[in-house]
Amino acid sequence: MSRETVRFALPPSLAHIGAGDVITLDGEEQGVLFRIDRLEQAEMQLADAVRIEPGIYAPSDLSDDRVSTKPFVAPVPVFPVFLDLPLLTGSEVPHPPYIAVTADPWPGSAAVYSATNDEDYALQEVISAQAVVGTTQTPLRRASVGLWDDGAPLRVRLVDGLLESRPREALLNGANLAAIGDGTPGNWELFQFAAASLEDQGVYALSGRLRGQLGTDAAMPDVWPDGSTIVLLDERVFQTGLLRSERRVTKNYRIGPGTRAYDDPSFVHQVHTFDGNGLRPYAPVHLGATATAQGDQISWIRRTRLDDDSWEGLDVPLGEETESYLLRIRVNGGIVREQVLSEPRWIYAPGMKVADGVTGSYSVDVAQISASFGPGPFARTTVG
Repeated sequence: MSRETVRFALPPSLAHIGAGDVITLDGEEQGVLFRIDRLEQAEMQLADAVRIEPGIYAPSDLSDDRVSTKPFVAPVPVFPVFLDLPLLTGSEVPHPPYIAVTADPWPGSAAVYSATNDEDYALQEVISAQAVVGTTQTPLRRASVGLWDDGAPLRVRLVDGLLESRPREALLNGANLAAIGDGTPGNWELFQFAAASLEDQGVYALSGRLRGQLGTDAAMPDVWPDGSTIVLLDERVFQTGLLRSERRVTKNYRIGPGTRAYDDPSFVHQVHTFDGNGLRPYAPVHLGATATAQGDQISWIRRTRLDDDSWEGLDVPLGEETESYLLRIRVNGGIVREQVLSEPRWIYAPGMKVADGVTGSYSVDVAQISASFGPGPFARTTVG
């Protein structure tokens, strides 16, 4: 079929048509389609047109008539939470922190850019899954470690997502592990919960808890106030790519929707320094003093951050390069003596007390030392 342009005068009945319209003519050309490419107004209206095949405008069997449009949703800032946590399984890289990101609505993905200064950012992570993050609406008070905390339920409002109840036996295998803290990267207590009761849309009451898990008993305050941050630690919380050489180095982060550039107003700017708490030793336990003829014998039991579930050995693995402890004697809050020890016991002789000016009660602080991290959290007891 010829694609040559033809010119003809438009009848008055077609005076309303414009360029791009498709028409058919009467007479011997009846039923033939022409696409108008150009119009010229002279004594009569002239049209330059191209004859086209009728099938061009017939619906295709491959076409999808189910056309839908989605309303435009402006990008909103995401809510990122950095967590500098202890080892969770022992198989992960110990020094990088974790990051949990949520938003309402969720943009589909989130991008994490980092830089030493607030410029020249490089893409560090693309977060594809929305974490379960919320804030507490009731306080959570201190409880014993290693025992079920059946105190008042902890009421939590989530940004988005779901929580579910699990049997208490499942918690012993690691189920329903969460972090509660003040939102800063290094101040988190890990706990588990058995019951998650839905009380309102996005609001749960958590009960049947195990507190101070994975050595975070040292971070447990007298009370976590309402408004504290809570994060469910599941596969939607990711370790960052922080290099070991970047531990304790201040870094700038910009986090926002994955489809936007890092200078977009929807991006959140944060500055953080991470200690690498996966390298941090646990605080000793059972710290106490016994009076002997040589003086007060201070003793304690060490813990380990690695392979501590086996019951086959006489003691848990050391988990550090060498066994080393930092012991401090305090009087009225001030340090009067500091010792580095290689075994979990020490005698505070009477002559030392005289030299230190100790005549009454005193406090003992003990922490295990890691060659990579330094002293971990201190255990404390008062003597006398």
